Amino acid sequence: MRQHRKDPAAIEAEIARLRSLALDVLRRRWRVVFGRTPPAPLSKDLLGRMIAGRLQEQAFGGLDRESLRFLEGLARHGGWPRRRLNPGTVLVRDYQGQRHTVTVAADRFNWQGTTYASLSAIARAITGTAWSGPRFFALARPKGIAARSNNKKSVRGGRNGSHSASGFEQCTSAHPNSIAGINP
Repeated sequence: MRQHRKDPAAIEAEIARLRSLALDVLRRRWRVVFGRTPPAPLSKDLLGRMIAGRLQEQAFGGLDRESLRFLEGLARHGGWPRRRLNPGTVLVRDYQGQRHTVTVAADRFNWQGTTYASLSAIARAITGTAWSGPRFFALARPKGIAARSNNKKSVRGGRNGSHSASGFEQCTSAHPNSIAGINP
């Protein structure tokens, strides 16, 4: 995107001023910045943030082509690709002193002789509360936690008083071709 260089301090001041504007004024400002009527359900906060983003983009430039292609691909395919587990993969999770073993089937999961449609249903059966199955079995990171760039192990308290190490220690695999429930 073309860049229209402006003084960073002036942009910062303009963005700070957006915070003090009333909703109707922000809606008018949106029409000027975006050239169309803003969507009705947008809150004052979201209107201000989106206008601020556009102002920064106009002043300092937008995303490069590679980033735009990446984001368009995510939008086209409905978000991040989901992790696929091969049938036969065995997930193991220790929870409150008891070891739970789940075997991945073609489109289901087997735990304690019962077939479940999702890992979340199994996590709910184990804990008695709503859990993200992939997160419970350490296949997904908690929100807000970035991927580790080093090999340090961390110990943290889990739900319901359980203590566990990082995902690879928490969830191990008995499948000969996989590590921690992740197939190559």
